[in-house]
Amino acid sequence: MIFKRKVNTSSAELSTSKRQSLLADIAGRLVKEKRLGLVGGIITLLLLLTGIFADFIAPYEMNENVGKSLSPPSAEYLLGTDNIGRDQLSRIIYGARVSVIVGLTVALLSTTIATAIGIITGYFGGTLDVIFQRIVDTFLCLPGLLVLMTVLSIIGAGMFQIIILIGLLWGITTSRLIRASTIAIKQDLYIDAAVSMGCSKTRMVVRHILPNIIAPVIILFSTRVPLAILTEAALSFLGFGIAPPTPSWGSMLSGSTRQYMFMAPWLAVWPGLALAVVVYGVNVFGDALRDLLDPKLRGGAGRFDAKMKKVFKN
Repeated sequence: MIFKRKVNTSSAELSTSKRQSLLADIAGRLVKEKRLGLVGGIITLLLLLTGIFADFIAPYEMNENVGKSLSPPSAEYLLGTDNIGRDQLSRIIYGARVSVIVGLTVALLSTTIATAIGIITGYFGGTLDVIFQRIVDTFLCLPGLLVLMTVLSIIGAGMFQIIILIGLLWGITTSRLIRASTIAIKQDLYIDAAVSMGCSKTRMVVRHILPNIIAPVIILFSTRVPLAILTEAALSFLGFGIAPPTPSWGSMLSGSTRQYMFMAPWLAVWPGLALAVVVYGVNVFGDALRDLLDPKLRGGAGRFDAKMKKVFKN
């Protein structure tokens, strides 16, 4: 029994060290090879921290009337005030919380649904696959934004409704990416070897299929986050998203802003700039993660530094 415990402890330590070395390798390659991705990672980290600690960072409450309306940016109000005297900086900081919640939850929900549908249809195939693919075809034919606006006008706007609707819509339409990866893995020889050894279908999916498609799953998650932020902003701008007075960058660009934006351009500039910078940063970071997690680029042969050494040698 004592010997067994030592073996289990050493194997656990070995797996932990492997995970740590993998994370360290990804972080090191991000710094060395993907400088733009590093900038995007810093922007993403700042967004997360701002959303989490908005109550401590914001100088005022999100709906607090702090003084003169339409006050230009100054030392007292760094980004100015809106038409009813609310501090723009505080509202943008609280709007970051909305973006973090919507972006992460929509990405998590849609990726989970897409992974479940993609693995089931790709691995088992048959009639089930045909039925699901026709459903996916139907959803792909529909204009996504129009569908969201129609359903939200019926059930009512709100953060919970937006998360569920976008998550379901994107989960169904993006399941084909995971299905394609599952079919590719299913045709490998080690899957045939596992089947010949009597491996059950559940164990096959959990132990062999899912670990080998984790890279496209992570990539899918990272690309859904900025799209979710943009979609929520578009819905809020059109009046189908987060209801006032909760600040959202999309709703801050709509409503009274369009009436006063020529008198007070900072009402439109700062929310639009925050939205553009965050979406760009998360997109660039997701693109860098995609390159770093691509199995074809792993190891010495596919890495940037190895390629550059070959070029200079020749």
